[in-house]
Amino acid sequence: MASELFSPNSSPQDNPPQYQPIIIRLENVSKVYGSGDTAVHALNEVNLTIEKGEYCSIMGASGSGKSTAMNIIGCLDRPSSGSYYLENLDVAQLPSSQLAETRNRKIGFVFQQFHLLPALSALDNVMLTMVYAGVPSKERKERATEALIKVGLENRLHNKPNQLSGGQQQRVAIARAIVNQPVLILADEPTGALDSRTTQEVINIFQELNDSGITVVIVTHESDVATKTKRVVWFRDGEVIYSHLDPKDLHQIIAG
Repeated sequence: MASELFSPNSSPQDNPPQYQPIIIRLENVSKVYGSGDTAVHALNEVNLTIEKGEYCSIMGASGSGKSTAMNIIGCLDRPSSGSYYLENLDVAQLPSSQLAETRNRKIGFVFQQFHLLPALSALDNVMLTMVYAGVPSKERKERATEALIKVGLENRLHNKPNQLSGGQQQRVAIARAIVNQPVLILADEPTGALDSRTTQEVINIFQELNDSGITVVIVTHESDVATKTKRVVWFRDGEVIYSHLDPKDLHQIIAG
Protein backbone atom coordinates (compact mmCIF):
# COMPACT_ATOMS: atom_id res chain seq x y z
CA MET A 1 0.00 0.00 0.00
CA ALA A 2 1.15 3.55 -0.72
CA SER A 3 0.67 4.63 2.88
CA GLU A 4 3.09 1.88 3.96
CA LEU A 5 5.66 2.71 1.31
CA PHE A 6 5.69 6.34 2.27
CA SER A 7 5.06 6.36 6.00
CA PRO A 8 6.54 9.53 7.56
CA ASN A 9 8.29 7.25 10.06
CA SER A 10 10.00 5.11 7.45
CA SER A 11 10.45 7.11 4.26
CA PRO A 12 13.17 9.67 3.58
CA GLN A 13 11.04 11.07 0.74
CA ASP A 14 8.64 12.64 3.22
CA ASN A 15 11.26 14.23 5.48
CA PRO A 16 11.27 17.99 4.87
CA PRO A 17 14.64 19.59 4.14
CA GLN A 18 15.46 22.89 5.82
CA TYR A 19 16.84 25.49 3.44
CA GLN A 20 15.10 28.86 3.31
CA PRO A 21 12.81 31.09 5.37
CA ILE A 22 9.24 29.82 5.51
CA ILE A 23 6.79 31.78 3.36
CA ILE A 24 3.64 29.72 4.00
CA ARG A 25 2.77 28.15 7.35
CA LEU A 26 -0.57 26.52 8.08
CA GLU A 27 -1.04 25.57 11.73
CA ASN A 28 -3.94 23.25 12.63
CA VAL A 29 -6.07 24.78 9.87
CA SER A 30 -9.62 23.48 9.57
CA LYS A 31 -12.37 24.61 7.24
CA VAL A 32 -16.02 23.72 7.77
CA TYR A 33 -18.81 24.70 5.41
CA GLY A 34 -22.33 24.74 6.85
CA SER A 35 -23.30 23.53 10.30
CA GLY A 36 -24.98 20.70 12.14
CA ASP A 37 -25.84 17.57 10.19
CA THR A 38 -25.09 19.28 6.86
CA ALA A 39 -21.61 20.49 7.84
CA VAL A 40 -18.84 19.65 5.38
CA HIS A 41 -15.35 19.37 6.85
CA ALA A 42 -13.21 20.40 3.90
CA LEU A 43 -9.96 20.64 5.90
CA ASN A 44 -9.12 18.92 9.17
CA GLU A 45 -6.29 20.44 11.26
CA VAL A 46 -3.88 20.78 8.36
CA ASN A 47 -0.23 21.62 9.09
CA LEU A 48 1.93 22.62 6.15
CA THR A 49 4.99 24.77 5.46
CA ILE A 50 6.41 26.00 2.16
CA GLU A 51 9.80 27.68 2.05
CA LYS A 52 11.02 30.59 0.00
CA GLY A 53 12.11 29.51 -3.46
CA GLU A 54 10.30 26.18 -3.45
CA TYR A 55 8.60 24.75 -6.53
CA CYS A 56 5.88 22.38 -5.39
CA SER A 57 2.58 20.95 -6.48
CA ILE A 58 -0.56 20.18 -4.49
CA MET A 59 -2.49 17.09 -5.54
CA GLY A 60 -5.39 14.94 -4.45
CA ALA A 61 -8.68 13.56 -5.70
CA SER A 62 -11.75 15.72 -6.14
CA GLY A 63 -13.03 16.65 -2.70
CA SER A 64 -9.67 15.97 -1.04
CA GLY A 65 -9.32 19.55 0.22
CA LYS A 66 -6.63 20.78 -2.17
CA SER A 67 -8.80 23.55 -3.65
CA THR A 68 -9.91 24.70 -0.20
CA ALA A 69 -6.28 24.79 0.88
CA MET A 70 -5.43 26.82 -2.22
CA ASN A 71 -8.17 29.34 -1.43
CA ILE A 72 -6.84 29.80 2.09
CA ILE A 73 -3.20 30.03 0.96
CA GLY A 74 -4.29 32.57 -1.65
CA CYS A 75 -6.13 34.67 0.95
CA LEU A 76 -9.37 34.07 -0.96
CA ASP A 77 -10.96 32.39 2.06
CA ARG A 78 -10.37 32.15 5.80
CA PRO A 79 -9.96 29.03 7.93
CA SER A 80 -12.72 28.14 10.38
CA SER A 81 -9.97 27.51 12.95
CA GLY A 82 -6.20 27.49 13.08
CA SER A 83 -3.68 30.02 11.78
CA TYR A 84 -2.23 30.84 8.39
CA TYR A 85 1.03 32.78 8.34
CA LEU A 86 2.19 34.39 5.10
CA GLU A 87 5.74 35.65 5.63
CA ASN A 88 5.12 35.43 9.39
CA LEU A 89 1.97 37.57 9.17
CA ASP A 90 -1.16 35.84 10.52
CA VAL A 91 -3.38 36.75 7.58
CA ALA A 92 -6.31 34.73 8.94
CA GLN A 93 -6.84 37.51 11.48
CA LEU A 94 -6.63 40.46 9.08
CA PRO A 95 -9.68 42.62 8.32
CA SER A 96 -11.07 42.13 4.81
CA SER A 97 -9.55 45.32 3.36
CA GLN A 98 -6.07 44.48 4.61
CA LEU A 99 -6.47 40.87 3.49
CA ALA A 100 -7.26 42.06 -0.04
CA GLU A 101 -4.25 44.39 -0.01
CA THR A 102 -1.98 41.59 1.17
CA ARG A 103 -3.35 39.26 -1.51
CA ASN A 104 -2.75 41.84 -4.26
CA ARG A 105 0.74 42.70 -3.07
CA LYS A 106 2.15 39.32 -2.10
CA ILE A 107 0.44 36.71 -4.31
CA GLY A 108 0.29 36.31 -8.08
CA PHE A 109 -2.51 34.09 -9.35
CA VAL A 110 -2.69 31.95 -12.49
CA PHE A 111 -5.96 30.13 -13.20
CA GLN A 112 -7.13 27.48 -15.64
CA GLN A 113 -9.38 30.02 -17.33
CA PHE A 114 -7.17 32.95 -18.08
CA HIS A 115 -9.52 35.70 -16.85
CA LEU A 116 -8.26 38.28 -19.33
CA LEU A 117 -10.44 41.25 -20.22
CA PRO A 118 -11.33 40.77 -23.92
CA ALA A 119 -11.41 44.49 -24.76
CA LEU A 120 -7.87 45.09 -23.50
CA SER A 121 -4.53 44.30 -25.11
CA ALA A 122 -2.04 41.96 -23.49
CA LEU A 123 -0.12 44.99 -22.22
CA ASP A 124 -3.21 46.62 -20.75
CA ASN A 125 -4.32 43.37 -19.10
CA VAL A 126 -0.98 43.11 -17.34
CA MET A 127 -0.94 46.80 -16.43
CA LEU A 128 -4.39 46.63 -14.87
CA THR A 129 -3.32 44.75 -11.75
CA MET A 130 -0.80 47.51 -10.98
CA VAL A 131 -3.54 50.14 -11.00
CA TYR A 132 -4.96 48.52 -7.85
CA ALA A 133 -1.46 48.52 -6.35
CA GLY A 134 -1.10 52.26 -6.94
CA VAL A 135 1.88 52.00 -9.33
CA PRO A 136 2.44 55.19 -11.42
CA SER A 137 1.42 55.02 -15.09
CA LYS A 138 4.90 55.14 -16.63
CA GLU A 139 6.19 52.47 -14.31
CA ARG A 140 3.14 50.28 -15.00
CA LYS A 141 3.92 50.25 -18.72
CA GLU A 142 7.62 49.54 -18.16
CA ARG A 143 7.00 46.71 -15.75
CA ALA A 144 4.20 45.17 -17.84
CA THR A 145 6.38 45.24 -20.94
CA GLU A 146 9.24 43.61 -19.04
CA ALA A 147 6.94 40.89 -17.69
CA LEU A 148 5.56 40.09 -21.14
CA ILE A 149 9.07 39.92 -22.57
CA LYS A 150 10.00 37.52 -19.77
CA VAL A 151 7.26 35.09 -20.87
CA GLY A 152 8.17 35.40 -24.55
CA LEU A 153 5.42 37.74 -25.75
CA GLU A 154 7.47 40.75 -26.82
CA ASN A 155 5.78 40.60 -30.24
CA ARG A 156 2.25 40.33 -28.82
CA LEU A 157 2.08 43.37 -26.52
CA HIS A 158 -0.82 44.98 -28.35
CA ASN A 159 -2.80 41.86 -29.28
CA LYS A 160 -6.15 41.31 -27.62
CA PRO A 161 -7.01 37.90 -26.12
CA ASN A 162 -9.01 36.77 -29.17
CA GLN A 163 -5.87 37.33 -31.25
CA LEU A 164 -3.83 35.01 -29.05
CA SER A 165 -3.66 31.24 -28.73
CA GLY A 166 -4.60 29.54 -25.47
CA GLY A 167 -0.95 29.16 -24.55
CA GLN A 168 -0.26 32.81 -25.31
CA GLN A 169 -3.23 33.87 -23.19
CA GLN A 170 -1.87 31.84 -20.30
CA ARG A 171 1.49 33.54 -20.77
CA VAL A 172 -0.26 36.90 -20.45
CA ALA A 173 -1.87 35.63 -17.24
CA ILE A 174 1.55 34.57 -15.93
CA ALA A 175 3.00 37.98 -16.80
CA ARG A 176 0.12 39.58 -14.92
CA ALA A 177 0.86 37.32 -11.93
CA ILE A 178 4.53 38.28 -11.70
CA VAL A 179 4.31 41.99 -12.50
CA ASN A 180 3.69 43.06 -8.89
CA GLN A 181 6.79 41.12 -7.83
CA PRO A 182 4.88 38.82 -5.45
CA VAL A 183 6.48 36.51 -2.90
CA LEU A 184 4.38 33.62 -4.22
CA ILE A 185 2.96 32.45 -7.55
CA LEU A 186 -0.15 30.33 -6.92
CA ALA A 187 -1.41 28.48 -9.98
CA ASP A 188 -4.74 26.63 -10.00
CA GLU A 189 -4.87 23.97 -12.74
CA PRO A 190 -2.90 26.31 -15.03
CA THR A 191 -2.60 23.75 -17.85
CA GLY A 192 -6.10 22.30 -17.62
CA ALA A 193 -7.28 24.07 -20.80
CA LEU A 194 -4.09 23.49 -22.82
CA ASP A 195 -2.83 20.75 -25.13
CA SER A 196 0.25 18.72 -24.21
CA ARG A 197 2.73 20.77 -26.24
CA THR A 198 1.48 24.08 -24.85
CA THR A 199 1.36 22.58 -21.37
CA GLN A 200 5.08 21.87 -21.58
CA GLU A 201 5.76 25.43 -22.74
CA VAL A 202 3.86 26.86 -19.78
CA ILE A 203 5.56 24.49 -17.33
CA ASN A 204 8.92 25.59 -18.72
CA ILE A 205 8.00 29.19 -17.85
CA PHE A 206 7.13 28.21 -14.28
CA GLN A 207 10.48 26.40 -14.06
CA GLU A 208 12.31 29.50 -15.30
CA LEU A 209 10.48 31.69 -12.79
CA ASN A 210 11.39 29.32 -9.99
CA ASP A 211 15.00 29.21 -11.17
CA SER A 212 15.01 33.01 -10.79
CA GLY A 213 14.04 32.60 -7.12
CA ILE A 214 10.24 32.93 -7.22
CA THR A 215 8.25 30.53 -5.02
CA VAL A 216 5.77 28.59 -7.20
CA VAL A 217 2.89 26.43 -5.97
CA ILE A 218 0.75 24.59 -8.54
CA VAL A 219 -2.56 22.95 -7.68
CA THR A 220 -3.11 20.24 -10.27
CA HIS A 221 -4.68 16.87 -10.97
CA GLU A 222 -2.20 16.16 -13.77
CA SER A 223 0.66 13.91 -12.70
CA ASP A 224 2.71 14.97 -15.74
CA VAL A 225 2.63 18.53 -14.40
CA ALA A 226 3.33 17.53 -10.79
CA THR A 227 6.38 15.45 -11.73
CA LYS A 228 8.01 18.58 -13.16
CA THR A 229 7.93 20.22 -9.72
CA LYS A 230 10.39 19.47 -6.93
CA ARG A 231 7.95 18.45 -4.21
CA VAL A 232 4.40 17.09 -4.08
CA VAL A 233 1.90 17.74 -1.27
CA TRP A 234 -0.85 15.09 -1.35
CA PHE A 235 -4.28 15.72 0.17
CA ARG A 236 -6.88 13.10 1.06
CA ASP A 237 -10.15 13.62 2.96
CA GLY A 238 -9.19 17.11 4.09
CA GLU A 239 -5.79 16.12 5.43
CA VAL A 240 -2.19 16.24 4.22
CA ILE A 241 -1.16 12.62 3.73
CA TYR A 242 2.29 13.33 2.29
CA SER A 243 3.83 16.75 2.78
CA HIS A 244 7.20 16.21 1.08
CA LEU A 245 6.66 13.56 -1.55
CA ASP A 246 9.41 13.14 -4.12
CA PRO A 247 7.77 13.60 -7.56
CA LYS A 248 9.54 10.53 -8.93
CA ASP A 249 7.55 8.42 -6.46
CA LEU A 250 4.22 9.92 -7.46
CA HIS A 251 3.26 7.05 -9.77
CA GLN A 252 3.37 4.63 -6.82
CA ILE A 253 0.91 6.77 -4.88
CA ILE A 254 -1.45 6.98 -7.85
CA ALA A 255 -1.19 3.24 -8.51
CA GLY A 256 -1.77 2.43 -4.84
